[in-house]
Amino acid sequence: MLEDLGFGKLLLIVLVIMVLFGAKKIPDLAQGLGKGIREFKKAMRDDDDDIKTQDNTGTKPENKEIK
Repeated sequence: MLEDLGFGKLLLIVLVIMVLFGAKKIPDLAQGLGKGIREFKKAMRDDDDDIKTQDNTGTKPENKEIK
């Protein structure tokens, strides 16, 4: 599906996004997306650490509060 996505199509998508959201709003959207990805990766690492801790000790780790 993404294989046939050429430069022209990408340029058209970027132009449509700029028209819909405006040039001033795009950096805010990108910043929010980046922050969300970082938080998701951090949560995945925390879960992996909890699983490793549980495997090594044989006990369940305490529940962490999600902000």
